[in-house]
Amino acid sequence: MFKKYIYIALAGGLLLPAAGCNKVLDQPILGTYEAGKYFNSVGNAKAAVNAAYVPLNFGDAFANQLWVLGDVASDDAVKGGLAGDQADIDNINNFNILTSNAAVEGVWSRYYDGISKANFVTQGLTADNQAVSDADKTTVIGQAKFLRAYYYFILTNCYGDIPLRLEVATADNLQSPAVPQAQIYAQIEKDCKEAAEALPETWTGLDQGRATKGAALALLAKTYLFEKKYTEAATTAAQVEALGYQLTPLFTDNFNAKTENNTEVIFAVQHVAGLSPKQGSGLNQAFAPRGALNGYGFFQPTQSLVDNFERSPDGVVDPRLDYTVAREGHTYFDSTFDPGWTATGYLTRKQIQPLSEIPVATKGDADLNTEVLRFADVLLIKAEALNESGQSAQALVPLNKVRKRARESYLNDSSLGSGTVPTGLLPDVTTTDQADLRAIIRRERRSELALEFGRFFDIIRYGSAYATNALSDIPNFNFDQHKFFPIPESERQTNKLLGR
Repeated sequence: MFKKYIYIALAGGLLLPAAGCNKVLDQPILGTYEAGKYFNSVGNAKAAVNAAYVPLNFGDAFANQLWVLGDVASDDAVKGGLAGDQADIDNINNFNILTSNAAVEGVWSRYYDGISKANFVTQGLTADNQAVSDADKTTVIGQAKFLRAYYYFILTNCYGDIPLRLEVATADNLQSPAVPQAQIYAQIEKDCKEAAEALPETWTGLDQGRATKGAALALLAKTYLFEKKYTEAATTAAQVEALGYQLTPLFTDNFNAKTENNTEVIFAVQHVAGLSPKQGSGLNQAFAPRGALNGYGFFQPTQSLVDNFERSPDGVVDPRLDYTVAREGHTYFDSTFDPGWTATGYLTRKQIQPLSEIPVATKGDADLNTEVLRFADVLLIKAEALNESGQSAQALVPLNKVRKRARESYLNDSSLGSGTVPTGLLPDVTTTDQADLRAIIRRERRSELALEFGRFFDIIRYGSAYATNALSDIPNFNFDQHKFFPIPESERQTNKLLGR
């Protein structure tokens, strides 16, 4: 499997320390690796790009706190856990956010570390390099550009105007001013377009799981959507669709270690249990309930999220609710749900594996991938972009594909106990009123992509009125003040061009 290949290669290659909660500028300066000497074989080139994948990993859930900034800050989840434990996560939830906040520091340092590793590849693997074939150079650099684009996409949506670094960090270039978000987006567009040209549509064998043409185009479509370039977003989403991705019959195939890397997955963080250095997922333990199941009880869904899922006229709930959220009266994988596990009444099911797959003793070393881009997201990007560009009738087609898959869980999942779709459950949407359809698409997106670490970014891009209403139970929230997290204090102290 590719998973084992990529991380074993890292163990013997360019495996630099993960950023964790340290500041990226405290990491070893990559410029001390002499690129002209390092890139003397295809093996070294691949090891270098493999290293750029490492910051994606959730081996330590508290070193990669994208789940905190992407979802705990939103109306979908709260911190959970013990009172006082990881207090800075509560501070994110309550918008009492200092520049020294651990989650704010951690995401910044980790994702800039990824950029630094990607830059080492793009800057070091030069066109005149004779040791690596042109074909290998193309795909290695293409992967690095996709990864750099993804890291910048996360960073600019977290922090707004940020430094744009396209070269290896050296003592001479550490001082970097923040540039407007539009400039960051322009670089993401450029990297995605060049990556899409360079990368194959699929990888096979040991390379399965690497960035592909589809991943680059999907990220480009999402970037256009966030920029409100709706025509470009719809066109690029259609290009992804033309590559042949398909929704899986079962929504849960995307969150099951036995069925991951399927036809719907465009790009995912590849986790592997039982390796040294550790490359399994730590989210499994961080999000599982405390006590006998050896979890920490973090990341608890809210009532607001549960209420977002539609019900039929007879009260039958959207099956995605119980695929996404664990609740009383339903099993928690191979255990009985205990309401005492959670303060909200709910636990996440995404990112979790049953004890039959990952026992208590190895709870924090799971082999379930974490989705980054999947085809359902692309369909909803296309639906939103078409609606916002005045093509509401056309927007119904991708929207209803997502709804059809959800309601047909009753045809494809025998555990639901029925071979027919309940009357009136998730019917095809027919309205072409732009405002009404906008609200429907936003609700659909929330249900489909719940607890996949991106809800806060959607809330903010929808604008002040939407965000203020969504977070109305958080008295501290102020849209203009909190639409971006603060640039970390440690970065400001080191990078004097950011000001105070």
